[in-house]
Parts: sequence; C-alpha cells; structure tokens
Amino acid sequence: MGVGSTIWTRVNALRHRPGRPALTSGTAAAGSAPASAAPEAPLLPRTAVPGAEPPVAEVAVVPLTGLDVPVPRGLQVAASWAWRVILLAVLLYGLTRLFGFLSEVMIPLAVAVLLAAMLSPVSNRLHSWGLPRAASTAITLFGGLALIAGALTLIITQIVSQSEVLSANVGTGFTKLVDYLQNGPLHLGAQYFDTASWVTRAQTFLKDSTSQLGTYAAEFGAQVGHFVAGFFITLFALFYFLYDGRGIFTFLLKFFPEQSRGKVDRAAGLGWRSLSAYVRATILVALSDAVGVLIAALILGVPVAPALAALVFIGAFVPLVGAFVSGFVAVIVALVALGVFKALLMFAAIILVMQIEGHLLQPLLLGRAVKLHPLAVLLAIAIGIIAGGIVGALLAVPLLAFTKSYIQYLAGASEPAAVRPIRWPVPRRSS
Repeated sequence: MGVGSTIWTRVNALRHRPGRPALTSGTAAAGSAPASAAPEAPLLPRTAVPGAEPPVAEVAVVPLTGLDVPVPRGLQVAASWAWRVILLAVLLYGLTRLFGFLSEVMIPLAVAVLLAAMLSPVSNRLHSWGLPRAASTAITLFGGLALIAGALTLIITQIVSQSEVLSANVGTGFTKLVDYLQNGPLHLGAQYFDTASWVTRAQTFLKDSTSQLGTYAAEFGAQVGHFVAGFFITLFALFYFLYDGRGIFTFLLKFFPEQSRGKVDRAAGLGWRSLSAYVRATILVALSDAVGVLIAALILGVPVAPALAALVFIGAFVPLVGAFVSGFVAVIVALVALGVFKALLMFAAIILVMQIEGHLLQPLLLGRAVKLHPLAVLLAIAIGIIAGGIVGALLAVPLLAFTKSYIQYLAGASEPAAVRPIRWPVPRRSS
C-alpha cells in the first residue's frame, strides 16, 4: 500500500466518529487493490452524506525547530532596508570624497550648471527668434558677463567715491567706542588703547611670523590661481551647456539600462525645470531683499549703501540665513558710522525685509517653483556647510530641488498598475 493510503488510514482511525464515513486513500499503488474492489472516493473533498455533519478539513501542523524556525517578517524587512541604506551611505560617502578630491573641477561645473539653468531661457528665446545656436549662446554668455562686470564696477565706484566719508565716520565711531569702553561700565585702562604699544606688538608679530606669513602668501597665491582656473572652466562649461546641453545629457543616458532611459530622461527633464524655476525665483527674492536694504540704507544715510545692497543680493542665494547674515554687515557699518540709534533702525529694517521674504516672497515665488519644506531646506544648508563650506551651502538647496522632482517622478512612474486579485479554481465536490 502506498504512503498516502497509510497516512489517511491513521487519520481515520483517530478522527472516526459514529455517523461519519471513513476516509479512503485517493490513489493506491498499482496492483495493490483487486480488480473487483469498489472504486475509491476522491481524496479531497470527502463525500457528503445526507444528515451528517459538514466535513472538517484536516490540516497537519508540523512544528519547526532549530534552523527551520523562520525569521520574523519585521526583522526580514528591517534587514533588507539596513543593508541597502548602508550601501547607499557608502556610495554617498565615496562620492563626497571623490568630489572633494576633484573640487577644483566639480565646483566650477556645479556653478556652470546653475548659471545654465538661469540663462538657458534667454538663449532659447534668442534661438527661437532666428539666431544660430552659437550666436545666441555667445550673446547670452557675454551679455551676462557684461552685466556682472557693470554691477561690480558700480559697487567699486561707490565704495571709492565714499571712502573718505566712510573712513572719517569709522574714525569717529571708533573714538566713541574707545571712550565708552574707558569711561563706561567696563572702565578699561588706557594701556589697552595705547596706539604705540599696539604698533610695537604688530611689528614684533611680523618679525616672529615671517616664515608663517610666507606660507600664507604662497597659499593665497595658489588659491588665486585656482580661482582663475575655475573661472575659465566655468565659462567654458557654461558655453557648452547652453550650446549643446541636450546632446551632453543624451550621451550620459547611455550609461543607464535601455529599458529605463525613457523614465530617466523624463525625470531629469522635470528636475531641470524645477531647478530653473528655483534659480529664477531665488533671483527675484534676492533682488527684492537687496532693494529693501538699499531703500532703508539710503533713508538712514548709511555709507556705501549700493555696495551693501549688492552684498545682500549675493548672500540671499543661501536661503533662510544668507540675506540676514549679509544684511547684518549693513548694521555694523551703521553702528560704526552713524551710532547706536541708527544701527538699531537699520537692524529693524533688516528684520522687516526678512519677514516680507519669509511670509510673502518665499511662499509666493519659491513655493510655486519647488515645494520644499523649511525644515528640509535648513537641514540641506547645514549638511552643505559641513560637506562643502560656503559653496556647499550655495549648492545644497538647488541640488535638493532637482533631486526631489527627479525622485518624485521616478517613484510615481514606477508604481505598478493595479492588479486584479487571482481567483484560484475551486475543486468540484463529488456527488
């Protein structure tokens, strides 16, 4: 007799009750039953008998011991997430170290990408008017350089023209500060403000630190050389990003699997539009901050007001904190040149400008461009400062804007379509 018949015989012996027919094996071994025997009933389900209790399914539960005990589902999911997160962390750490090693090239390329996101609409519009691609790119590039050079020239001219007034105000303010420190609550002695002693200390420091100053001068010269090289790398990369950015990205798409290139292309296009919108909105916000600080500085009579406004415009590219920190320079200039009262007024004007930016301009402009939570922006800036200093703070939020749109599209596009539940066939009951 077969193994299946033996098992069912034992189960029938244990569970047989009066009024219930015994179970028979579904299949017997070939030649084990005589030809005259009655045909056996099917194994499952059992034959229903009128007036008897409904059949009860017999399920054999086999206890698992030792290595057969399964790992809990929650632990499996946690382990799966853990090793993937570890791999991503290692990948990000390796990329950060690589970018840090190649920072003299990567930083100019990142700046060129941001400038291309800002200037590409201008180049595309000129090209749509009938200009060749090379001509529209050159006009956009050199026009932007001329605009930046004109702004810097205006700032330097303002500083030079007001240098005498500023130096006189600084001297007067320093004298008032020294008088306050000597005759105020601190009562500092006159030896702390002796000019001759400070000159002697400075000369002694210069003599003792000749080798260190030479090292600092060499490092400064190297940094100037790196800046000049990075400037030309930025210009060269910006020209080709504007001229053939699509061709460059099409080449990069070849590194992705062929079946996923369409999704990556569409996701990157959406991320690029978000980045362009973010850069343009940031320019408008920075311009509004600079105009507000300029108006307040001109009303209060703060020296070099245009230069201070330009500093606020540059600092506003770091969200949340950039405009406030750069605007605080105007407060210091007002304190030294005009006194405590006007410095407090200048500080109040900076606070007012920041409130307008945070409650009106940021939600209206940046909120429409890229919906980023303020906490995410703050954390991105903090991580950017830790990873790359000032440059990291400038690039962190634009990178976050691109990544957010890119991942959101991939996550939405990769969701599988709704699958109908599987209907397994139900075996017929025997009559």
